[in-house]
Amino acid sequence: MLHGRRAGRPLRKDQRARMARDLPALAVDLGTLADPAALFAPGIAGLRLEVGFGGGEHLAYEAGRFPELGFIGCEPFLNGVAKLVERVEALELDNVRLHAGDAGELLDALPAACLAGADVFYPDPWPKRRQRKRRFLSDANLGRLARALKPGAPLRFATDIDDYAGWVLARVLRSADFAWDAREAGDWRAPWDGWPSTRYEAKAIREGRPPAYLTFRRR
Repeated sequence: MLHGRRAGRPLRKDQRARMARDLPALAVDLGTLADPAALFAPGIAGLRLEVGFGGGEHLAYEAGRFPELGFIGCEPFLNGVAKLVERVEALELDNVRLHAGDAGELLDALPAACLAGADVFYPDPWPKRRQRKRRFLSDANLGRLARALKPGAPLRFATDIDDYAGWVLARVLRSADFAWDAREAGDWRAPWDGWPSTRYEAKAIREGRPPAYLTFRRR
């Protein structure tokens, strides 16, 4: 589950118009996901998921790099959805679909072993102890992701919060479904090949919060 506000500042008039015009064609119908590849044009070579895509910078970038793949993005924050809808139009991407709601319900609707990869980048760390049950990569959601991922598929996680990185690692390492193959610090301190840094990440680095880039693999 992704907790948080559904909307922040009001959408601009042009954003509202674009959402009304374009979002229905991009939206995922959870009732018709027996074959999620059917959401895309024939010939899609695989499916990837990004949970909590924010403004959609990374998802749109990856969709442009890999036009042979279908990308499903999940984000409950409507301002972020509006930004990605705008990027999809500007970049003429036809391999992106969106779920503007809870990630758990999307994962539950997907068939088993349908995803070639999943990304969770800079989710809300919910830093207070009483809030930690809201963190996305919980034991329960790792189980949901494991069901939807193909054997060998990567689950990538990035955060600039040390406590969150350790919290997630503890849950992955006790999971029978995922392996962490890192052998040295460079395996989690360096971003992935082709990684497009964002303004948020640049700010975190300036403020002395170096990110951790963790890759887990479905057993």
